[in-house]
Amino acid sequence: MSTTTSSDKYPPLSNRRSFVVTLLLGGMALLSLPKRILQAGPRGRGGNNGRGNRGGGGGQGGWGGQGQNDPNFKADQELFRTLLSNRQLIRREVKLLPNGVETLTQTDHPELRSVLVQHVQSMKKRVEESRPIHLRDPLFAALFRNAKKVSAMTVTPTEKGVRVVETSDDPFTVKLIQAHAQVVSLFIKNGHPEVQKNHALPQ
Repeated sequence: MSTTTSSDKYPPLSNRRSFVVTLLLGGMALLSLPKRILQAGPRGRGGNNGRGNRGGGGGQGGWGGQGQNDPNFKADQELFRTLLSNRQLIRREVKLLPNGVETLTQTDHPELRSVLVQHVQSMKKRVEESRPIHLRDPLFAALFRNAKKVSAMTVTPTEKGVRVVETSDDPFTVKLIQAHAQVVSLFIKNGHPEVQKNHALPQ
């Protein structure tokens, strides 16, 4: 029958001191790491090549689209995911116009402002070139179907963000533009769960 001495139970005092010092230094190293505000969120689980299922997450971070045939899809997706993951740092104002909408989206963080401006400019190009994304959502699908009826989309970078004026001469397209602007505000307010929803068309 073997016996256990106190030296078997506990390591030498010098070793214990080394362990404590190492632990403290490790903690200080973690605390000294710079804070990163730009970090993309989790990827979605939807299938169907990033389009998602009925009422479910749209695969590519909840942002379904024509990913396989669109060389800019992944870059645009990363911009969107970064904005969504840092939505608490973004503020947004929406003004409904008789023929469309005026929005002002801002942040106090220069790095995030740059991402915001890139995203909006890229979305403007998608509307102009009829390169749709997020087609699982009926509202987005209808907006891209009527993209040619958008009369003008003016994107103006500001000191802390971007101002957008989007208009149309077609009454239904005006409603689509306004509904889309309000849904984008819901994206910022509610995050990924809102992106995964299907949004109804305006009446």
